[in-house]
Amino acid sequence: MNPVVVERPGAVKLAVLPPLALYVHIPWCVRKCSYCDFNSHERSGALPEDEYIQKLLLDLENLLPSVWGRRLTSVFIGGGTPSLFSPASIDSLLSGVRARLPLEPGAEITLEANPGTVEAGRFRGFRDAGVNRISIGVQSFDDRMLGKLGRIHSAGEARKAIDAALASFERVNVDLMYGLPGQDLAAAISDLEKAIGAGAPHISAYQLTIEPNTVFFSKPPTLPAHDACADMQVGLERVLNEKGFAHYETSAFARPGQRCKHNLNYWEFGDYLGIGAGAHGKISFPSRITRHEQAKQPNAYLKGDPIREVEIAASQLPFEFMLNALRLVDGFPSTLFQERTGLPFAVIQKNLEKAEHKGLLERDLQRIRPSERGRRFLNDLLQEFLP
Repeated sequence: MNPVVVERPGAVKLAVLPPLALYVHIPWCVRKCSYCDFNSHERSGALPEDEYIQKLLLDLENLLPSVWGRRLTSVFIGGGTPSLFSPASIDSLLSGVRARLPLEPGAEITLEANPGTVEAGRFRGFRDAGVNRISIGVQSFDDRMLGKLGRIHSAGEARKAIDAALASFERVNVDLMYGLPGQDLAAAISDLEKAIGAGAPHISAYQLTIEPNTVFFSKPPTLPAHDACADMQVGLERVLNEKGFAHYETSAFARPGQRCKHNLNYWEFGDYLGIGAGAHGKISFPSRITRHEQAKQPNAYLKGDPIREVEIAASQLPFEFMLNALRLVDGFPSTLFQERTGLPFAVIQKNLEKAEHKGLLERDLQRIRPSERGRRFLNDLLQEFLP
């Protein structure tokens, strides 16, 4: 790989490299959801599981020279719908990863799953392959809402999937969405209470947004008003707090000991390798930080289209760092900026003062955190750090 240098040498000086994770993208799904803008593709016929696993491991081998001597703290297998792959294929993938790159003891290994594509036996197979955390895309427990979203599962299948996951894993995340077509506050809280009642120890709650290149973008549904969605957000946060869930990131809530380590590494501006169609990664070196991207279309990816790599300009690093770190409700240690960007703290001093003056930021000698207003208007806060 030949990085494109876009900043003068020596602008970045990292004393210690950050933790390293691995993201694996499996792009196929049964049916594309109406709101989905992820790199996912409806399957047609049998999936090329063996061929795809071999290509993933070849990608990892090609990235190894950039991370010699480093260990993985977590692995996240996302999609698409990774649970469409057999437990045997996931076992082959994880065995290949371990043979090429050591994992930290107790490393978190997450697999995304959809309720319509799993059953108890497959969960046990994923666990035996080494997966120790499952993230289930439920989105709603209302069959009417699931139909509007284009989901392939029912509320009953969602409950069964959560039960099966909890029988095999201690760490289970349930994804929910709010601000759905025709939804009101009571319905949003009802979805949440069903997830809590099912025993989910980690819940991610996202507001539905309309993105380009989706069915909803070309045929927009009627969504609740902005104020109604804001009321849903406040109501969900209140219920989760009352039920013992800590709000630790913009959309993430966890019981004690259940925070997602892999996502925390993103938000703390750690490093991650990205393998699979359309996967992105970030790698730090003592004097530069790079990003890489795989070919997006599965066929082009399997044919061997080259990985693309670019160095992040030093002028972009403050915004890149804040784009992640300011999603953390409790913020970050003041020392983390220099540790992860390799830039002196002074380069963001004026930006911090301006954001603080606007009431978007709070800080002391130890930590920097978004204020309550900053969390509600996160885009306004992030704009203060644009180059």
